[in-house]
Amino acid sequence: MFKLSFFTAALTLSVAALVCGAADNSAARVPVLLELFTSEGCSSCPPADRLLQLLDEKQPAAGADLIVLSEHVDYWNSLGWKDPFSSSQYTARQQDYSNRYNLDSVYTPQLVVDGRYGFVGSDGHEASSAIQRAIRERKIPITISNVARKGDQVTARIDSPADQDFKGVRGILNVALADNRQESHVARGENAGRSLAHVAVTRVLKQVGTVDLDSASSKEIALPVRPESAASGSRLVVFLQDPKSGHVLGVTEQKL
Repeated sequence: MFKLSFFTAALTLSVAALVCGAADNSAARVPVLLELFTSEGCSSCPPADRLLQLLDEKQPAAGADLIVLSEHVDYWNSLGWKDPFSSSQYTARQQDYSNRYNLDSVYTPQLVVDGRYGFVGSDGHEASSAIQRAIRERKIPITISNVARKGDQVTARIDSPADQDFKGVRGILNVALADNRQESHVARGENAGRSLAHVAVTRVLKQVGTVDLDSASSKEIALPVRPESAASGSRLVVFLQDPKSGHVLGVTEQKL
């Protein structure tokens, strides 16, 4: 196992590779969805978790607004440590991507950019390439408004305009609620004895309907909030996805 200092240096270089005029705030930034499939039971995952955190915090890619989600899979849970953030739903979602990419099997860590490109989640250079390709794709603007938290529930309104460039195209509207940050002290398994930190930990991921992209759309949504999510705060991520290709056609987020 490599030392943590090596990983830190490598990740710093990976993020640096993404920086290209990022200080120019005058240009429009294209939202890009980064989904990290990860597990606390996987010793290769902490560097990918750290890379995702750096991409989220530093926003180093010029022209891109990086919107991130950590989706913890459950197929490592029988190997010594049950990841408290894992779900079979995220395993199934990753399997769907794997089928689309004609891969033999799923693996961790895997980073999926805009539903289009999948690769090893700690590979900053590959992330840079995928993000630069993703920002050249047309995106449908999505607006989140009227956000309110009442007890154990978050409600919001989601709007998207008509776009005739997508005439006859339908998209699946997905909403996710993620904890801004979570930490665990891992007692067993490949990461035994380590304290692990995660960013944008997905706690709810829900399809709320199908949208005709050449028509304006408005939907009211309601999502449950876990009591333990209050400490770090949450973020609401909304994205439109092509049901055939899996490509993300629009994405936005709002911190709660």
